[in-house]
Amino acid sequence: MKLVNLSVLRGRNVYSHNPVIKLTVDLEELYDTPTLEIPMFNDNLLALIPGLKEHKCSEGYKGGFVTRLKRGTYLAHVLEHTAIELQNMLGYKVSFGKARWNSGQSVYNVVYGYKNEVAGVEAGLLAFDILHGLLEGKKIELHGRLEAIRQKAGEFELGPSTKAIETEATKAGIPVIRIGQGSLLQLGYGIHQRRIQATLTDRASCIAVDIACDKWMANDFMRQNGIPVPEGRIAHNKFEAVEAAKEIGYPVVVKPINGNQGKGVCLNLHCDEEVMAAYEAVEKYTPDALVEKYIEGKHYRILVVKDKVVAAAERIPAHVIGNGKNTIEELIAIENQNPLRGEGHEKPLTKIKIDDVMMLLLKKNHLCLEDIPEKGQIIYLRENDNLSTGGIAVDVTDLVHEDIQRMCIRAAHVIDLDVAGVDVTTRDITKPLKETGGAIIEINAAPGIRMHHYPSSGTPRNVAKEIVESLFPKGKEHSIPIVAVTGTNGKTTTTRLIGRILKEAGHCVGMTTTGGIYIGDECILKGDTTGPSSAKTVLMHRQVTAAVLETARGGIVNKGLGYDLADVGVITNITDDHLGIDGIETLEELARVKALVIEAVKDDGYSVINADDEYCLYVRDRAYGNIILFSKDHKNNYVVKHIKDGGRVVYIKDQMIYMATDKEQIPVVNIENIPATLGGVLIHNVENSLAAVAAAWGLGIDKDIINRALVSFKCDENENPGRFNMYDVADFKVIVDYGHNFDGYKKVIEGLQKIKINRLIGVIGVPGDRMNASIYEVGILSGQSFDHIFVKEDRDRRGRTEGEVAKLLMEGCIKGGANPKKIEIELLEEVALEKAMKMAQAGDIVIVFYEDRGKVMEVIDRFIEQHHRHVLEETAVSL
Repeated sequence: MKLVNLSVLRGRNVYSHNPVIKLTVDLEELYDTPTLEIPMFNDNLLALIPGLKEHKCSEGYKGGFVTRLKRGTYLAHVLEHTAIELQNMLGYKVSFGKARWNSGQSVYNVVYGYKNEVAGVEAGLLAFDILHGLLEGKKIELHGRLEAIRQKAGEFELGPSTKAIETEATKAGIPVIRIGQGSLLQLGYGIHQRRIQATLTDRASCIAVDIACDKWMANDFMRQNGIPVPEGRIAHNKFEAVEAAKEIGYPVVVKPINGNQGKGVCLNLHCDEEVMAAYEAVEKYTPDALVEKYIEGKHYRILVVKDKVVAAAERIPAHVIGNGKNTIEELIAIENQNPLRGEGHEKPLTKIKIDDVMMLLLKKNHLCLEDIPEKGQIIYLRENDNLSTGGIAVDVTDLVHEDIQRMCIRAAHVIDLDVAGVDVTTRDITKPLKETGGAIIEINAAPGIRMHHYPSSGTPRNVAKEIVESLFPKGKEHSIPIVAVTGTNGKTTTTRLIGRILKEAGHCVGMTTTGGIYIGDECILKGDTTGPSSAKTVLMHRQVTAAVLETARGGIVNKGLGYDLADVGVITNITDDHLGIDGIETLEELARVKALVIEAVKDDGYSVINADDEYCLYVRDRAYGNIILFSKDHKNNYVVKHIKDGGRVVYIKDQMIYMATDKEQIPVVNIENIPATLGGVLIHNVENSLAAVAAAWGLGIDKDIINRALVSFKCDENENPGRFNMYDVADFKVIVDYGHNFDGYKKVIEGLQKIKINRLIGVIGVPGDRMNASIYEVGILSGQSFDHIFVKEDRDRRGRTEGEVAKLLMEGCIKGGANPKKIEIELLEEVALEKAMKMAQAGDIVIVFYEDRGKVMEVIDRFIEQHHRHVLEETAVSL
């Protein structure tokens, strides 16, 4: 058994509309061997991972998977369930999985869901190692591997605050993008996006955050604005700290000037020795300490979001309660076994750590770790009450006095934070601070919210929802119009046509195509950018007000979609291309892959489907939202029925494109007036125009805007580079096109045959990953259509040997009726094109189906320059 590949599909994909991991495995000689025929395999597997006994599998009942094992099942299926169960053992509840044949006799795709990407990937690798080990009789050390995965996965896990924000945004239908592997999220798309890190939003300026982080500066700001804060001094060494304490008057607090999470904070210090020891604890975090007057009372965290207090909690320092038997150290260990306590922020409470600050407090109270407290005796282990140091929280939101609420809101406004954690110390939270002698101790940017979501007692407060609603108030947009375009041919031109319409409608359009990523009129990244990462680039751009995303087969199969849901999904057509790749062997299978684009459409969105294409119609039932059919024939049976059923259709009647329902026919544009169709000659661009009109209608764009966009869209290197671009070269023309399959060639050739031509010279080539039969058919068509043929090959042969594709094309050309004397093999496309242009005569058309448009254009430009120079020289001689 061999692991061929592992890939993570983070977006909606052909296997599931949730993220999955795909393991491609080669079962080799065991491809048809059920595990019951492998000695002791089933018994050893269940002994190692007993949780598999609970799996229902396709049987639908607990123990169903064991039934399958006993009856006989194969290794790919076992790998799927093992990867799932290992994640369950790690605490991630996963159930989705499937194993599907990929290629050859023995290669399978094993697909399973995940909650934590790191845990999912590592579980798959461990599952493979387990099966491989069982086959070879090797012992598997499972516990240690799982612990290592748990630790690694924990580092990747979103913290509780960020996770809560993500959950609430998703509930509200707001798309979420995680940026990097930290806690930075983008909520929404394009111009409407907001970014948030934990609870720090993009509203907060760097200056505001810096002020909040500098405890001295923050207190000074608040003091100047009449907000009660403790008197304080800055100390640069322990002697200055003692001097500051004497000036202020004991008891005092010593803490880092720019600390967080209560690290290094020492409270209620009564003498010089305690202050000096506290300063030494501070030095581990920062050289500067803040010495403040100690305020008597309980400690509270008041959470302010924009203009209101949304939650408040009393924070109680980490402590243990004696039982008369165990030492303080043993009691800490017992408390840390509480399932609510975890490392860092992974759980509602944090494990209690033994450190210098704790030892200092115990010493101050004349205690040590070996002491045994009496039954019921409370031993405080921290003076600060942060959850991150083991404290607990009790909800008191409904008890906070209105005056304290106003003071906290004012403090947040003074620092200029839209989300702020305000720490208050007071004897009684139900009374104004001036009555109790209480004060605002400090203010925090990016305050943790798990204490409010998971208080140890009291009412949980959904602070994350409040924060999300503050970023996206009711009625505020969070997304932009998104159109996703797929199909075999015409994707790029259709994408560009839709982009042109949206631009005419006043949008800054973000666009992904096989030619590059475009933001407005600027190409920010050249190349084939039709995958999910390119889509995210567009959706993360702050200037983009509408997105048109060309979505290719490869990205769909291997990575999934780069967006959540589209407003409009378009399938242009489905023809014989890319078969035999990624386990896709038939047009029906290819259609089901492409159908993901119309499955991932909003409920009130539109799926645009080619009613002239049987395979587009084959997946029509998989479409979400409303359906718009388009056809070149207004009498198309599917179109006629769809209108009767109350649907929308786009069709051609008397050379006019109409948008039609059962109530009206809206004329949009005459196809002869669309430059991209060459007066209606290029049928494939007529079809692309129909798809674009349908998509624009789905977006609610006015017909006059659509008309203006289409009649101004030219099929040239500026607006539609590489798609039937025509150049005047000497007294003949050269056409540059990206046709790379039979249907692409056929549509272009049909258009050329309607143009007055002397001779038609073809420079032909096909990517090497196409099936032999498909390459051969392109050759036959070329042999039937061209007067002279130059056969070239792509530089990227995609697994083929040199000359292999050219040989197939040559044989096809001859089969198609071409004279062998008029076929030349020249593998380099720029050399082949140069030869074709040198032999061209007046009135000829040279068509080159390119791999590298840049190299092709260099040849054309050089030829034109040489021709002009030659003409000038001849003119000079004649004069």
